[in-house]
Amino acid sequence: MKTAPSVPLRDRVRDLMPRIRADLETLVRIPSISHPGHEPSQLRRSAEATAKILSDAGAEVRLLEIEGAPPAVLGRVTAPAGRPTVLLYAHHDVQPTGARELWHSEPFEPIEKKGRLFGRGSSDDKCGVVMHAGALRAFDGKTPIGVTVFVEGEEEWGSPNLAKFLERYGDELRADAVILADSGNWRTGQPGLTMSLRGIVACDIEVRTLDHAVHSGEFGGPVPDALTVLAKTLATLHDDKGNVAVAGLAHGKADPLDLTEEELRKQVGMRPGTRLIGEGGITDRMWMKPAISVLGIDAPKITESTNQLVPSARARVSMRIPPGQDADAAMKALIDHLRKNVPWGADVSISPRGHGKPYQLSGEGKTYAAMRRAMTEAFGREPVAMGAGGTIPFVADFARMLPNATLLLTGASDPFSNAHSEDESVDLADIERSTLAEALFFEYLARS
Repeated sequence: MKTAPSVPLRDRVRDLMPRIRADLETLVRIPSISHPGHEPSQLRRSAEATAKILSDAGAEVRLLEIEGAPPAVLGRVTAPAGRPTVLLYAHHDVQPTGARELWHSEPFEPIEKKGRLFGRGSSDDKCGVVMHAGALRAFDGKTPIGVTVFVEGEEEWGSPNLAKFLERYGDELRADAVILADSGNWRTGQPGLTMSLRGIVACDIEVRTLDHAVHSGEFGGPVPDALTVLAKTLATLHDDKGNVAVAGLAHGKADPLDLTEEELRKQVGMRPGTRLIGEGGITDRMWMKPAISVLGIDAPKITESTNQLVPSARARVSMRIPPGQDADAAMKALIDHLRKNVPWGADVSISPRGHGKPYQLSGEGKTYAAMRRAMTEAFGREPVAMGAGGTIPFVADFARMLPNATLLLTGASDPFSNAHSEDESVDLADIERSTLAEALFFEYLARS
């Protein structure tokens, strides 16, 4: 399907790009990390900067406050008579940086390299904020439909207070469609509409073999150390081919699309000798099958180790679950598997860490038709109906609050954005195209 370009709107967005980029750089410079242990005042700074950006774009703006939560931002442009309203979501908080020495530039000082803007939050999800503001600016704040913008400040910590925000301010968030700009594109320059999300369950496991450390030379042999026990337990989570070995979990099939192993290896920076794990199609394994990762281990560092038998060790285990899988049942299956596979009678304690539900979207109706048309015009290529292996728990919250609204998952990031890792970045041309697509969507939804 080809559509004629909307030249005035396209030119308007192109002219706005210096301002859109400046807004993104302003947000990236604020270390708005929502994980506990980081300075909470930075989240308020980020909320206030977001509010100013949306106000300058023509929205009526205020901060939304819930006790114990960082502020969210609400921006509104009233719908013309008889026209629908769209709710635009993004989040202004970011992940911690991780080890600073792994970054090739300062995480909170944006820098451009080869058409990409680098910095923590540049793709996840501060680009979503400036996309929304850019779409408003394209109409000088006089949009052809009603627009409500909701930007929360704790998505990277699991949105623990989102339900409270939706309950308290739900009447102000009512809409006919919702754009959740926390996903991404299929490739750089090729748009995507995310149709499915995996859920997540996680737990901490601690094993103990001794009341205290003892000499490894005197007692090693008959006495097991806890780190070996933990390693053997974790090794049972996968079979020899790398499939998840936890019993009773759902599996599904995904469109293979045109993703090759060669492209995937390039996207993730896979070492030449490392093999892919699991069986089935690549997109099956990424989107419609469970996946388990060990996120961290508490045990002596090598630099702090001595000739002792380690008495206890802990690990955090995370399992992604496909659409169709009940999260509570998945948590039970994971915990039961771990408990059953601790060797040699070691003590074990397991603590659940919470869960997020998987989700499947329909992709049908006039709202999706309007977005597909807008993306095709903005990018010059039709959008790919793709899945996502990651988890966005709040999608279910919005679906529950707005049961008659159409939900769309979009974003400007791509497989090279390195979200949650070092050297996070976003393609500046894709921000322009994504902003144009959102502005065009406003026009086409108004006409429908």
